[in-house]
Amino acid sequence: MGTTHHPRHSHFLTKKLITWALYALIPLALLHFYLFPLFSPHHPSPSPHHSQNSTHTISSSHQATGAARTDEFGLIRRRQRCDYAEGRWVRDAAEPLYNGTSCRTIKDSRNCMAHGRPDTGYLYWRWKPKHCTLPPFDPASFLTLLKNTHLAMIGDSLARNQLESLLCLLATSSRPELVYSDGEVDKFPRWVFLEYNATVSAFWSPFLVRGVERTGAAGQTHNVLYLDSADARWASELDKMDTVLFCVGHWFVYPSVYYEGDAVLGTHHFPELNHTEIGFFAAFRMAIRRALREVVDAQNRSGGGAEKEKLVVVTTFPPAHFEGEWDKAGACPKKEPFGEGEKEMDYTDKEMRKIEVEEVAAASAAVAERGAMLKIKVLDVTELAWMRPDGHPGPYMHPNPFAEGPKKRVQNDCVHWCLPGPVDAWNEILLERMKKWKEE
Repeated sequence: MGTTHHPRHSHFLTKKLITWALYALIPLALLHFYLFPLFSPHHPSPSPHHSQNSTHTISSSHQATGAARTDEFGLIRRRQRCDYAEGRWVRDAAEPLYNGTSCRTIKDSRNCMAHGRPDTGYLYWRWKPKHCTLPPFDPASFLTLLKNTHLAMIGDSLARNQLESLLCLLATSSRPELVYSDGEVDKFPRWVFLEYNATVSAFWSPFLVRGVERTGAAGQTHNVLYLDSADARWASELDKMDTVLFCVGHWFVYPSVYYEGDAVLGTHHFPELNHTEIGFFAAFRMAIRRALREVVDAQNRSGGGAEKEKLVVVTTFPPAHFEGEWDKAGACPKKEPFGEGEKEMDYTDKEMRKIEVEEVAAASAAVAERGAMLKIKVLDVTELAWMRPDGHPGPYMHPNPFAEGPKKRVQNDCVHWCLPGPVDAWNEILLERMKKWKEE
């Protein structure tokens, strides 16, 4: 009897052979596409100045998402986007560009060296972004960007702290001339760099909106904020400003009453008025939104065709580092930065930053739709500031606080920053960002 071929058995063998073939071909196909991607554009060969061991970093001039690099195997990879907010502090033996003697514009309480702070290690750290390099500050480059323009830093004493750092850095190249003071030099001073015709000014506005600050001396224990009205002190001069930097936050945590028009909207930590407790996060968001809208509205009032493009930058919330009572020794005693992951940032600090980033994104998107001559950006310093508990004046906000020996009670500043100090890195990042924004 001849051999009988069962049709179902033959079909099964055919399917099995096809399956084996597919299993063999798939790895080969994946390897082919890995080595020869379908959409890999032509990329120039690496610069001869590019170090062999620097394949995992990019220079500050290559910050676009998806920039390419060639790895040690000659394969084209995609670079990660340069985000100056991500990184760590590394030791750096280089001396600061200025000191407490060479710079004339440091507020006395931030001049830690002159006030006898004995440790100097806090001066020798440099911010190293994770995916790119941050060049040292170049004062001539910054002044060139400012040529024939007016930069205004608007906000609380942290805005002034950043401004003092910037003035000290710029003064190493060109001397600023104080051209205006209303008698309260901390509040509304103005300087000019004559050879660049560049103006730099400060505007005291701790809420950005119209408000009355609490003051223990006058018996007022709470802030009063009008959340639907921008502070006219800076808003009235927007047409004279080319670059605007906002930096606020710390005043919002105090007891406050919030108004919208003539009506009380709510309160924060002020039960005496028996109004709705809305908390300071909501008020902070409304204030940031109102300030950004004021700039947009001012630009629109110019007909949307302003001759110069205006740049608005929000410096994100810089955390404080109190570890105890503000008037006891050891309130902020650290001598080195936090390491990566050493200590988690407080919820309040994270939320304040989040609000600013969200409001900048929303305002920037609205401006893009209108096509206004306006850029709204964020300078994200919250993480790098959080990692520097060693950078505050502490008791050295006053001259030689322990000259007569230890004290049980001593006032500490764990909010502001020594100059020179970590705040200088904010302006290094600002310079690199401004270069990039100018190219956009």
